[in-house]
Amino acid sequence: MSDATDPWLIVGLGNPGPEYAANRHNVGFMVADLLAERIGGKFKRAQKAQAQVVEGRIGPPGPLSRRVVLAKPMSYMNLSGGPVSALRDFYKVPTDHVVAVHDELDVDFGVLRLKSGGGDNGHNGLKSMTKAMGADYHRVRFGIGRPPGRMQVADFVLKDFSSAERKELAYLVDRSADAVECLLAEGLERAQSAYNS
Repeated sequence: MSDATDPWLIVGLGNPGPEYAANRHNVGFMVADLLAERIGGKFKRAQKAQAQVVEGRIGPPGPLSRRVVLAKPMSYMNLSGGPVSALRDFYKVPTDHVVAVHDELDVDFGVLRLKSGGGDNGHNGLKSMTKAMGADYHRVRFGIGRPPGRMQVADFVLKDFSSAERKELAYLVDRSADAVECLLAEGLERAQSAYNS
């Protein structure tokens, strides 16, 4: 069982490479980048995993401060589990201190949902993580909504946010980073009541 001194591993899910940077599927990377900026860190290549990491502390100084490793797997979304479980093992992070930040089709754009455990809902990044280390990790689900008309899901998630969505995106990424910080400092129930919309 984890305790307050155990580190947290915050994983932003996405695909590496500039061609994917603004895709809906890469919103996890966007949130991880903002969290890194907040703690004054720069991502660097991890020694023990195919990922980029930043180490630091989140939260106010004192008992609510949490030791964190922010990570962006560089393996492509479908293979995220390998790098994440390698980082979890290397940093000795209990699985219930792992947080995946990811896009979620079954939640409307602009809506956030936090939860612990559960299924992968067809999300290949989560499927890979669950296969590698079980399902007992936290998820910060960033709603992107369903594809319009007959557009295939794969095409939709690999498209950039629409111009209307981009007007709200910075605010929503900021809110997601706040939700991660709240989860670490105050626990899941408190974060859910504050951020689940």
